[in-house]
Amino acid sequence: MKKQLLLLIALLAFTVGNSQILEPVKWTASIEKISDTQYNLVSKATIDPGWHLYSQNVPEDGPIPTTFTFDDANGAFKFVGNTGEEAGRVVNDPVFQMRIKFFEKSAVFVQRVELLGDVKTVNGTVEFMVCDDSRCLPPTEVELEFHLNGVSNKKVENTIENSVTDNDAINNALYGFTPKDISLQKGKVEVKKSLWSIFGLGFLGGLLALLTPCVFPMIPLTVSFFTKKGDESKSSGFGKAVLYGFFILLVYLILSIPFHLLDSVNPDILNEISTNVWLNIIFFVVFVFFAFSFFGYYELTLPSSWTNTTTKGENAGGIIGIFFMALTLAIVSFSCTGPILGSLLAGSLTADGGAWQLTAGMAGFGVSLGLPFALFAMFPNMMNALPKSGGWLNTTKVILGFLELALAFKFLSNADLVKHWGLLKIEPFLIIWILIFVGLALYLFGKIKFPHDSPIKKLSFSRISGGILVAAFAIYLASGFRVNKETNTFTPLTLLSGLAPPVGYSWLYPSTTTNNLKTFKDLKEGIAYAKSVNKPIMIDFTGYACVNCRKMEEHVWPLEKIDNYLRNEYVLISLYVDDKKDLPEGEQVEVNRVNGGKRLLKNYGHKWANFQTQFFKSNSQPYYVLLNAEGDTVLTEPVGYTPDEDEYAAFLEAGLQAFKAMK
Repeated sequence: MKKQLLLLIALLAFTVGNSQILEPVKWTASIEKISDTQYNLVSKATIDPGWHLYSQNVPEDGPIPTTFTFDDANGAFKFVGNTGEEAGRVVNDPVFQMRIKFFEKSAVFVQRVELLGDVKTVNGTVEFMVCDDSRCLPPTEVELEFHLNGVSNKKVENTIENSVTDNDAINNALYGFTPKDISLQKGKVEVKKSLWSIFGLGFLGGLLALLTPCVFPMIPLTVSFFTKKGDESKSSGFGKAVLYGFFILLVYLILSIPFHLLDSVNPDILNEISTNVWLNIIFFVVFVFFAFSFFGYYELTLPSSWTNTTTKGENAGGIIGIFFMALTLAIVSFSCTGPILGSLLAGSLTADGGAWQLTAGMAGFGVSLGLPFALFAMFPNMMNALPKSGGWLNTTKVILGFLELALAFKFLSNADLVKHWGLLKIEPFLIIWILIFVGLALYLFGKIKFPHDSPIKKLSFSRISGGILVAAFAIYLASGFRVNKETNTFTPLTLLSGLAPPVGYSWLYPSTTTNNLKTFKDLKEGIAYAKSVNKPIMIDFTGYACVNCRKMEEHVWPLEKIDNYLRNEYVLISLYVDDKKDLPEGEQVEVNRVNGGKRLLKNYGHKWANFQTQFFKSNSQPYYVLLNAEGDTVLTEPVGYTPDEDEYAAFLEAGLQAFKAMK
């Protein structure tokens, strides 16, 4: 039930210099003598922590099953039954979102054979697929050797002699060049802005919270308390007011600490929480609940005992008393700040960066909420410019309610995309958002009222102008139903990038290909085309059974910013490392493995997996490599699964700039 949304998890940024060949499973072969003619061939897999090996029997559209083949030695033995396996675990697999049997830590497989002649050794091969909660490795074959003369527990990973094979000649024949022919042109990827972006969103959220009836009236009351208190000097009151503003910031920073503790226990836990299908549904329900609270149908409050406790703490005086005043403000204002903080929390957890994203957002929120108290304490006369409390404060709350309601459907859309319910495709999503913002426009024009609204005698300029802007946005949403003739899909809306479902997720115009992109599945053919049009290349190492690959192709590539790069700036070459189609006989050759031993390339999956490991020292998918038109220069450091639109766009832009710099 968890499937792919558990997979927004770890950003797998492998580089040419520090990429690694992952080998999380080690195999040993041994025998058990049953009688003079019957033996058990025992294959044991030792699995690294965090990885799991799949059973021999998996559901359709699932992973590659573990498969054993044995050389029958020209009929010198026969099989007794099928290959048996341990009980393992049958769980809702976090990668493929189906109930699958897999093994963790270790697995034992047993095949009984009966000897019909003189047999000293039985040779076999195991093909298997291994995954963790964020990635899968391509199908791997390992040779097994069972010695019936008593030799057992032989570590087969180290038994194959590394005989000399002319890999350069083979690479030239298969791919047209060798690893030595490729150089690295260091393109620089700038992705540091993400924390500042979410800090800015938090700051904006804090400003909105200031304009609510829970917070705004407290500004003059609190400032006057600090600027004039008994016989204290003005400078003393000034200092305490500044300290009060700082403590407001500190309170909200403290709220993010538990998420850092979770992050230290399991770096992926925040993404695992946020990307769970059912949690996205809970977010949807909670946001609707927040929205109707802002509409005025009920109030969200924390227990009164909390307020009473913090109020008592204010009497302690000094720095401790000021801290409790700040804490009291946070508790008393929760009915207005809670939904905004909930939005910030959900937004942070569903973005890559987890706890630090949340801390940045909380910092922005705390700064914008605490700064006015310190500023007005410094310059009390500025409060004369503040507007008087009134109905406009409730109007602000209602506007926030409409925004919360719109965001709620973003989370429902997340769940729908992953579960493939087909309920909230692009058409109903846009219709719902259009209705929400039409409703907001009607509210601003005074056509809709909520419980705490004051009577409107005359529409103010701000309400009229705001209503016009919101109505214009509703029209902009409606423009999303324009059909793009080039892609035969609806036109993506830039302002909804990352919020709305992909345009290919549609009832009327479903996308039958990867966003209708021109894609090559043969390396040489793709490079030849890139040379003819003088465009850089993106090699997409992917797999039919790679869920993260599908997530990138279906949810990230269709975004307008990314689509423009892939459609107009790059030549896309997708190489499937689990393609079972047999290679032509002339290409079925033996090659040296990167980590020792040899392997026979039998099919196209073997060919492309070997290309990835030989040339880029990586064997996980998805994996994206940017090359110049000739295919002999890596333009910037390759990356793996990169669900963040801005980071992926920065990667593509860095490669493009490096390519232009070479001209």
